[in-house]
Amino acid sequence: MVEIAAEAPPEPGEGSGERHVHLAQVRFADLDPLNHVNNVRMLTYLEDARIAFLKWDSEPAEGGRPLFGPLVVARQEVDYLRPLLLRRDPVRVETRVTEVRNASFRLAYEILDDEAVYLRAETVIVGYDLDRQAARRLDAGERAYLLRYRGPVA
Repeated sequence: MVEIAAEAPPEPGEGSGERHVHLAQVRFADLDPLNHVNNVRMLTYLEDARIAFLKWDSEPAEGGRPLFGPLVVARQEVDYLRPLLLRRDPVRVETRVTEVRNASFRLAYEILDDEAVYLRAETVIVGYDLDRQAARRLDAGERAYLLRYRGPVA
């Protein structure tokens, strides 16, 4: 799986609505008995895109901490629009931020190619304090990063 970096992001707070693009390769093991990508595997494509977007798989800068502290998925809503079949070319998982609150944020996703949209989904993610086992506020760095991907307020 490959991440396509967004072009020069705007200054924090501008809210360009830039989408993060992650490429997901459909594998034979992802298929169900009808030769469609299994609905649970589609959620794994979203998880992989979310990990890439939030940079959970990157090392923190020397002496620094990861970009995001602990987070939990509080809600996920999915609309399966059409079957995704085995294919050679990867599909795009496009992620954007639709809402940033004090302790949570909402991501919207599409799994698509140049021909069709296969899935639309939304996830609510909450900052989490592991010691207290409770929600925590997002810090300034987390919020600034998220705001770069938030669409303009209508």
